[in-house]
Amino acid sequence: MTQRKGPTKGKPGKPVKSGAKAADGKTAARTAKSDAPKKSPPRAAPARDPRPARARVVPEVAPETPRTDTGGLDGAMAALAIALDKKALEPILLDVRELCSYCNYQLVVSGRSDRQVDAISEGIQVSLKQDGLRPLSSEGLRSGQWALLDYGDFVVHVFHHPVREHYDLEGLWNDAPRVPIEVPADARIRIDEAY
Repeated sequence: MTQRKGPTKGKPGKPVKSGAKAADGKTAARTAKSDAPKKSPPRAAPARDPRPARARVVPEVAPETPRTDTGGLDGAMAALAIALDKKALEPILLDVRELCSYCNYQLVVSGRSDRQVDAISEGIQVSLKQDGLRPLSSEGLRSGQWALLDYGDFVVHVFHHPVREHYDLEGLWNDAPRVPIEVPADARIRIDEAY
């Protein structure tokens, strides 16, 4: 066996053989290792919130009274008229002022095909742009399945009808009151046409 020189917990001045027991009953190798200064575990960087700064602001106190402003209703009604001109199906306008903080109204309409969904969403964007309204963001354009246009005070969802039935936004917003709108007969899906 080889003798090990260095710090040990054996008798002072006497080297301890490798594998030999030190005074406290541990082997010399473990004892030497435990005498080394301990490293603290690496600190993890603080998690960065991926949301934009405006979304990270948390109100200190929730409002006691529900919002009563009608901001966005005119824009949502204009988007509804444009969608009906493009032969949109089954329009529903939801009043979500009491239920969410990011918009006041949500308009949900359907198209019969991918191309019609694109035509409805593009028609809404172009016509409202002429009126001075531009979407803050848009998602799913040119996909033909689900287009989302966010105008701040109102949001427009344009679905391919089978996709709309799958996601069932009306069911998710079941507590939201429906704004009464006039829906022409040709914008309704007949029972024999149901997907």
